[in-house]
Amino acid sequence: MSEKLIDTNHDNILLGGDLPVRRIGYGTMRLADGPDSPRGAEAHIWRPPADRAAAIAVLRRAVELGVTLIDTADAYALGGGEELVAEALYPYGDGVAVATKIGVLRPSPTEWVPLGHPAYLRQQAELSLRRLRVERIDLLQLHRIDPNVPLADQIGALKQLRDEGKVRHLGLSEVSVEQLREAAEIVPIVSVQNMYNLATRQHEPVVDHAAAGGIAFIPFFPVAMGAHAGPDGPVAVVAREIGATSAQVALAWLLHRSPTIVPIPGTTSQSHLEENLAALDLRLTDEQFARLDRVGGDTPG
Repeated sequence: MSEKLIDTNHDNILLGGDLPVRRIGYGTMRLADGPDSPRGAEAHIWRPPADRAAAIAVLRRAVELGVTLIDTADAYALGGGEELVAEALYPYGDGVAVATKIGVLRPSPTEWVPLGHPAYLRQQAELSLRRLRVERIDLLQLHRIDPNVPLADQIGALKQLRDEGKVRHLGLSEVSVEQLREAAEIVPIVSVQNMYNLATRQHEPVVDHAAAGGIAFIPFFPVAMGAHAGPDGPVAVVAREIGATSAQVALAWLLHRSPTIVPIPGTTSQSHLEENLAALDLRLTDEQFARLDRVGGDTPG
């Protein structure tokens, strides 16, 4: 029951067959907290950004540079992430699609607790609609599957929102091929957002399943490269060969890996934003891709 992507090319895809997005989006998770807060996997994402003006400027610059997919979540800064997106970009310009996620409780700065009760999911979607200032969410994703609630009940709540016209497309996050298949029996799933990069490759089967089924695969933490990012590592070698940065090579590898991959690198820096988007113009040779592919999975995720 997936609605396939059609007319794919290197720079753009059609999400769900009718929503065009550029193949590098922007993830807003890092637009939170202050400069002294933990970063990376340990980041709290608990409060709105200390420098709100700078965060708004980065979001606006992303759209100016052609980004059409903005990814956020109701769990980011307890709804503050969605409010920030709306403050920066509303009214959303033609072609700008906003994706958000629901289904995770934040009882403290260090806790991310899946909660998939259907009534809760529907309430959170209503709150997301208000914070984003829209009547329909372009892409609503289940942030995590709650193991204590039947998957059919969780997907059923999302389907109800779609049937009511409050959601255009639906996606899942951190799921297996089996969970994708089960969900797609209930309602079309157009995207899956799993952690995936050169060094973290446990979701290879999901990448391939998504490509075969015309489902967008949206990797988060797409630039993490582990030990392979060293100055003499394969990523740096390829970067020197093509006149790019290691981060750009990591993104180019993802774009080459599957025609339905849409990375959403996040950054608080406008210069890094421009660097990331320039990866769309890079082309790896098949030999360079194979060289990176062979060594990339050596570091466990």
